[in-house]
Amino acid sequence: MKQFAAWFNDAVTAGEILPEAMTVATSTQSGEPSARMVLLRGFDERGFGFFTNYDSQKGIELAENPRAALVVYWAKLGRQVRVSGDVVKQSADESTAYFHGRPLASQISALASPQSQVIPNRAVLEEKVRALTAKYAGGVVPLPDSWGGYRVIPTTIEFWVHRDNRLHDRIRYTRLAAGGWRIERLAP
Repeated sequence: MKQFAAWFNDAVTAGEILPEAMTVATSTQSGEPSARMVLLRGFDERGFGFFTNYDSQKGIELAENPRAALVVYWAKLGRQVRVSGDVVKQSADESTAYFHGRPLASQISALASPQSQVIPNRAVLEEKVRALTAKYAGGVVPLPDSWGGYRVIPTTIEFWVHRDNRLHDRIRYTRLAAGGWRIERLAP
C-alpha cells in the first residue's frame, strides 16, 4: 500500500487527469464479466474504496460474487496498477460520512437515479432531480438505503511500468495466508 500511495502521489504531481479514475471489473455468479470506470475514494491497509448504488449492475454482481478486479492507469507516467480481491461493503458510518461530504447536487443525483435501471427518457430523471432539489432545499439529503461504499481487499496487486520494446517491468505482490506479501517479478 505504501508503493501504491507513492505512485498515486506521483500521478497527482504529474498532473494526471483524474488520477483516481479506475476500472472496476465484476462478474455474475456464472462468470459473465462486466467492467466500468469509477473513482477510487480512499485506500489504506484495509483496501481500495469506491461508492455506488447497491442496486446497480455492479452492486448486484458483487452481491452474487463478492470479488472484483481494479485497474488504475496513469498515461503520463506509463504506469498501471492491477488489483484483485474480495469485496466487502464499507460500514454505514463510512458511507454516510462520504455521502454527506459530497456536493449537494451529487447527493440529489444519487437519490434520484435508479442506477442501471431502464428509464423512459432523460426528462423523467431531470424532473426527479428538480423535485428532490426543492424538497431538500436547506435540509439534509438522506442517505439512500441502496447507496454506499465497497472495499476491495487485495489478494494480489501488480505494479506495471512501461519500458521500451515491450520489456515492461511487472512486480506482483500476493497476500500470504500467514500475513505479509510474496513479491515476484513477472515477464512482460
